[in-house]
Amino acid sequence: MRAAWFDSFGSAKDVLQVGEQQTPVAGVGEVLVRLATSGVNPSDVKKRAGSFPNLLDDGFVIPNSDGAGIIEAVGDDVDAGRVGERVWIYQAQYGRRFGTAAEYVAIDARRAPKLPDAASFEIGACLGIPVMTAHRCVFADGDVAGQTILVTGGAGRVGHYAVQWASRAGATVVATASNDEDRESCLSAGAHHVVNHRSDNVAAEIMAVTHGALIDRIVDVEFGGNLPTSVEVLRIGGTIATYASTHVPEPTLPFFQMMYKDITIRCVIVYAMPEAAKDHAIADIDTALSASALQHRIAHTLPLDQIVESNELIEQGSIRGAVVLSID
Repeated sequence: MRAAWFDSFGSAKDVLQVGEQQTPVAGVGEVLVRLATSGVNPSDVKKRAGSFPNLLDDGFVIPNSDGAGIIEAVGDDVDAGRVGERVWIYQAQYGRRFGTAAEYVAIDARRAPKLPDAASFEIGACLGIPVMTAHRCVFADGDVAGQTILVTGGAGRVGHYAVQWASRAGATVVATASNDEDRESCLSAGAHHVVNHRSDNVAAEIMAVTHGALIDRIVDVEFGGNLPTSVEVLRIGGTIATYASTHVPEPTLPFFQMMYKDITIRCVIVYAMPEAAKDHAIADIDTALSASALQHRIAHTLPLDQIVESNELIEQGSIRGAVVLSID
């Protein structure tokens, strides 16, 4: 099969290769999926750059955790009726070497949920990390109906879906964005208010749009950088659900301020989500996709041969929306 891989860490152009690898076989409890698309996420790019030093201990790695395609074969203990099913893939390159940047992937059948006919394979490649992360951030601490949710970076890959999940569930959503295009994206996704996170006093702007009411929960793209504002605007007993802290990777916590507000910090990553939370997300994703009820932002679709360019696009940090590889 045709695949992309790396056997050393470094820049995309120096270490990513495209060529032929052995086609996998579905083992017990697995499905063999012929992939149509592969999603490229920041975590995939960071792994290639060396964020997990032991990743290559057992040999080369085919990158990318997300994708979509059609089941061509099943292993023992899997319903043969699944052959021919359109599916989306998540968690393909986690705790294992072989991800979705290839023509085929053999994977645990539960990591290949059915993809509704209303959703394209390009959309299917966006669901694992962005949509499931957003779902967990919004719903991990219960129903949000009637609550006020702050989504920082509401036009980003995860934030865009968090705005949608929260607003669809009956929350009042305040999003942050830094320009007019991102502001319109947040509003289109269902945000009720948008404030500029580059303003001199973000907390005051948030309090202005909520008429002084404190925030119930925060879905946060930059935990360390946003922490002073988060603590100020969050109510007693509130929660910060965060999935990144890129600019301040080792933040200093204002412990007493947080303690006096009984603040909960929830760190979210798809791989570590409880299986029940994954099942909850998959069920809600299926319902939303079947009704064409989610907006998707696909910034670039590139052929597998341009996987280097796909990684470089992610590393630039300026694009909004997903980067998808087409597997032909």
